Amino acid sequence: MTAASPINRQDLADLLAFYASAGVDEALEDQPVNRFAEAPKPAERAVAPPADAVAPPGSTSTSRPEPADRANLPPVTRAPLITAAVPDEAQAALARHLATTATTLDELRQHMAAFDGCNLKATAKNLVFADGNPEAAVMLVGEAPGRDEDIEGLPFVGRSGRLLDRMLAAIGLDRTSAYIANVIPWRPPGNRTPTPHETEICRPFIERQIELVNPKVLINLGGPSAKTLLNTSEGILRLRGNWRVHTTASGIAIPAMPTLHPAYLLRTPAHKKLAWRDFLEVKAKLRALG
Repeated sequence: MTAASPINRQDLADLLAFYASAGVDEALEDQPVNRFAEAPKPAERAVAPPADAVAPPGSTSTSRPEPADRANLPPVTRAPLITAAVPDEAQAALARHLATTATTLDELRQHMAAFDGCNLKATAKNLVFADGNPEAAVMLVGEAPGRDEDIEGLPFVGRSGRLLDRMLAAIGLDRTSAYIANVIPWRPPGNRTPTPHETEICRPFIERQIELVNPKVLINLGGPSAKTLLNTSEGILRLRGNWRVHTTASGIAIPAMPTLHPAYLLRTPAHKKLAWRDFLEVKAKLRALG
């Protein structure tokens, strides 16, 4: 290129729209960085001569200061060590205490909004608590909010949410007859996978939320939700389609159906038939439970 082309506002708008649809919502650096480039070698450190070394005649170098001279030197100040704020067991214990003391969903929401023990809250825009009818017979639990959910403060409102709405409609349900939440109520930055520690800190909140709603049937959307709430390490393709049990802290056993996450189905549409079978199982279970 010999000359810079004039800026086209429409081209910039189209580029930003592409980035937004791809999930890019944070600028890390102004210039691209080659992460594979070899790091420059550190400069070699000069070796100080021994204390008893004698300078050659005519040399202008000075000898090391004597102890009396060192006493007059200014004190060396060291920068304070900065430690990252990593969630610890104390925060997990506080989350368990707050969850246990919440007697209503509104109180639980207030406790979660005031809780600062999870580092995900610092980068999220909103607390994504729940959507739907808390008196519903069906409760669905995903893993964590995405970009659209973080903006609106509601779970499953983006492309995954629209697919979930169609899946519910296929068995005669909607958001007035279902209750939807996530294991993690704050969006991880860049939609990264929550760490096991973050999940453990948030676990008491979602478990108490399930206990307060007390649905007839629980649907685990995706592997992370199923593994967290069903205490299993099996993959979702092995778990899905088989009834499991989620037991609350008070000992109530709730039938749970693990199924594929709508986001996974958008990437792998051939597996929608598997999720359809799972939702038919849920429909039959609701009919049997009355």
